Amino acid sequence: MLVALLAFARLYYVSHQAPPAPAPGKAPGAAPVKITPPDLGPAACRGLDAVLGDLLQSDGGTGGDAGTAWSDARRQLGDCPTPPAAACARGPALASRAPLTAKDDLPRELLATLCERCAPADNPCGQAVTRALQEAARRENPPLQEASWSLEHAGPALGAACQELARQAVGPAAVTGPEVEPQLLALTEALAPTCVKTGQLPAPLLNAAAVHQAQRAPMLATLNRADAVETKPIEPDQPTGPGDAFRAFDRDELSGVKLPMADAGTDAALRLGYAPSLKYVVSFQVRATGPGSLRAHVRAPDGVGHAQPGGKGFFVDPTVCRFHGTGRWEICKPGVPLLDVDAVSVLPERPGVELKELEIIGAR
Repeated sequence: MLVALLAFARLYYVSHQAPPAPAPGKAPGAAPVKITPPDLGPAACRGLDAVLGDLLQSDGGTGGDAGTAWSDARRQLGDCPTPPAAACARGPALASRAPLTAKDDLPRELLATLCERCAPADNPCGQAVTRALQEAARRENPPLQEASWSLEHAGPALGAACQELARQAVGPAAVTGPEVEPQLLALTEALAPTCVKTGQLPAPLLNAAAVHQAQRAPMLATLNRADAVETKPIEPDQPTGPGDAFRAFDRDELSGVKLPMADAGTDAALRLGYAPSLKYVVSFQVRATGPGSLRAHVRAPDGVGHAQPGGKGFFVDPTVCRFHGTGRWEICKPGVPLLDVDAVSVLPERPGVELKELEIIGAR
């Protein structure tokens, strides 16, 4: 009996005890509650488009409350690491509200920050560079200073903008064919320094354009000079053309090879291939009877210039020498060295041209 009473008393005591206090951060009888600080970034981003819209609908003043509104918008943008597409789309309106010559720089500073934070696909500065290239290709005259400013502030879109410059302007300027529009060359000279300085424009492509355009775009030759290297005449590894093409490289000025006119669908009467490619080509020495030209085949980024047969990449083919064919030696020395040259093509301008000797001076 006594044992039963003791057991009952123990059970009563345990069942009527107060539950222990919950540990900090835990609700009674529930799983632990995770406390996180508020996420201010997304909130700033969500309201950014509306703030910019209100500013652009205002009278555009900068004194008093208007100046404070621009400053507040700039601070809010500073709290938004990646602005939404709708806010980025306000870029062109901001640019028109904030010309480079304006005395007030708050709108322009806001545009600069917007460009430096917008994703490449939505970036207003990157899009402005693309529009300028398209306008110049249509013989329009985009403002060069504005395009240069946009490229300098393109932020994450800089690489894509320089790729567009290569595809739409520098590549066409390095290809033998119809002349590039003067407006496009002027824009290329304005934009190329930024892409070169940031390592976004391949030196072989730029030098090919500089050689092909020569005096039409002289500034290009000043951007990417290669270091001096030891050079010498280098015979081709893979000549393609007449069977006696070797006579043009036998160091006998009396022998030579008659050059047929290039057939439709071919790019040369004689093609001189190099494997591996020539890292530097600094000059050409030609002895011929009759006029013609030499083109270099330079490797190019994907999508730039001509496609290699068999999907083996892309190349540009600047004309690097025009010879008169007087029977005496003629020297063609490009303004800058050609880089990554896979081949040189010889094209006569009329039937009956004989190539007596050709020396290509370079280094592997």
